[in-house]
Amino acid sequence: MALDVKVAMVTGGASGMGQITALRLAKRGVKVAILDMNDDGLQSTAAQSENITAYKCDVADLKQVREVIEQVEVQLGPIDQLTHCAAIMPTGPLLTMAPDLITKMMAINYNGTVHLTKVLLPKMQERKRGLIVIFGSIAGYVMAPDLGAYNATKAATNAYAEVLIHENRGGDVQILAVNPPMVNTPLIDQAMDTKNIRESREKGRMASPDFIVDEVEKAIEKGTEFLYPGAEAKILTWLRRFFPGLLWRIIKASSK
Repeated sequence: MALDVKVAMVTGGASGMGQITALRLAKRGVKVAILDMNDDGLQSTAAQSENITAYKCDVADLKQVREVIEQVEVQLGPIDQLTHCAAIMPTGPLLTMAPDLITKMMAINYNGTVHLTKVLLPKMQERKRGLIVIFGSIAGYVMAPDLGAYNATKAATNAYAEVLIHENRGGDVQILAVNPPMVNTPLIDQAMDTKNIRESREKGRMASPDFIVDEVEKAIEKGTEFLYPGAEAKILTWLRRFFPGLLWRIIKASSK
């Protein structure tokens, strides 16, 4: 890895790409703090390695984030790496989705990103070392029916990460923004009522979480700032930029 990581924090560490990341880091001898709200997932993941310690934390709550970071640094040591994967993904038309659910999604997916970076980045800068990996999504660029609320959270996260990178470029902390396509993780279970997502999983069109984590590890080694892993992520981003009308027609056709 580009940085000699001794202590890492992984949000969403109870499942999916967060869990894979935590287990890989732990295997390398890194002390890993995993954050999640899934008690069973936290405990089952922590049980797989003595290097993993589980912490229940709602990243939407700044007070909880501050407290858990302080607790981790007392128990494990200064945090060298943050990999932020935590998110939720309920789907449905914007008109019928409950306002509380829409704002809850923003609180977790976007506000959580703000909370973690605002607390950890200054600490890393003071120590003149650190790595922050933020999972945005292609969904922040490529919109789709029934995904409007999730699209909005990831558009906000992508924008925040991009500006954060440019504002801190050339400093002592490496920041990587990851924008994967649909990945076959438990997060997708929340979106199975959406036709194109359900069919993508059934037909095996979703990216493998191990592949995405492989690509993230390569990007860290290279010092990459923005990662669009896989051909689909690159093609969709290109279509959104140059042919947004065509992309919408393709998405609507696949949603029928």
